Amino acid sequence: MADAPTDRGRLTRRRIVAAATEMVAEKGALGASLDEVGVRAPALRSQLYHYFDDKDDLLLAVAEATNDTVLGRQQDLLAGLHTWGGLSRWADALVALQQERGGRGGCPIANLLGQLGERDDIRAVLASGFDRWEGSIRAGLDGMVEGGALRPGTDVAWLASNTLASRQGGLVLSQARRDPQALRRALDGAIALIAGYRVAPPADEPVGGPPAPAGDRREPVKPDQDAHYHAQPWRNALRPNPFASTRRCR
Repeated sequence: MADAPTDRGRLTRRRIVAAATEMVAEKGALGASLDEVGVRAPALRSQLYHYFDDKDDLLLAVAEATNDTVLGRQQDLLAGLHTWGGLSRWADALVALQQERGGRGGCPIANLLGQLGERDDIRAVLASGFDRWEGSIRAGLDGMVEGGALRPGTDVAWLASNTLASRQGGLVLSQARRDPQALRRALDGAIALIAGYRVAPPADEPVGGPPAPAGDRREPVKPDQDAHYHAQPWRNALRPNPFASTRRCR
C-alpha cells in the first residue's frame, strides 16, 4: 500500500477507498471489481495500482474506512455515555436508524467480517474497530462510576462487552426479522443490567432512575401484565439485584 504524500494524492486515495466501500456494500467483497471501483471513483487503473498492491490491499483499506465511518457517526453520542440520559440517547439513535431502514442493512463492520473474516489481516482490523467501540462504551461507564451514578468497583469492562454484544445480537435479529424492536429489546436488556449496579438513592429521595427512551411509545404496564417483559425495563432494574453485590464488582 503506497503512501499519498500530497493533498491531491490523499484526495485520490480517499476517493478510491470510498468508491470501493460503496461497491462492497452493494455487491459484496467478492462481487466488487477493480474496474467498477475505478469507474465509481473515478480513477485510472494505474492510479488504483499506485496506491494499492492489489484488490486484497484495497479491501484492507475498506475495512479501516468502515471502522472509522461506523464509529465516527456515533462519536458525539458515545462521548455522552457517562450519563443515564446519554446512554438512553445512544440507544434511541441506534433504534431510530433501524426504524428508518426497516430493519435492513445490519452492522457494516459485522457484514464485512462475515465476508472477509478468514483473512487474518482484515479480521484484525475489524476486531480493532469493535475494540474501539467497546472502549468508548467502557469509558462512558467509567465516567458513571466516577460521577457516582454506578457503584464503585462495578466491572465496567464486563458491562461494556455485554452492551456491545447486545447491540450486535439485537441488530442481527432486527435484520433477520425486519423488526427494529428486536434491537430495542436487546439494548433495553443491556441498560437494565447496567442499572442493576446503580448507586441507591438516599432514603428520603424519591425513587427515580434512568429515563425511559425518548422514542419509546409503548403502552404503560398494566397491573395484570408481566412488568419484566413490557416497557420501562430500567425502572424494573432498580429493584434489588440479588447478584449485584457478589458479581462483577472488583
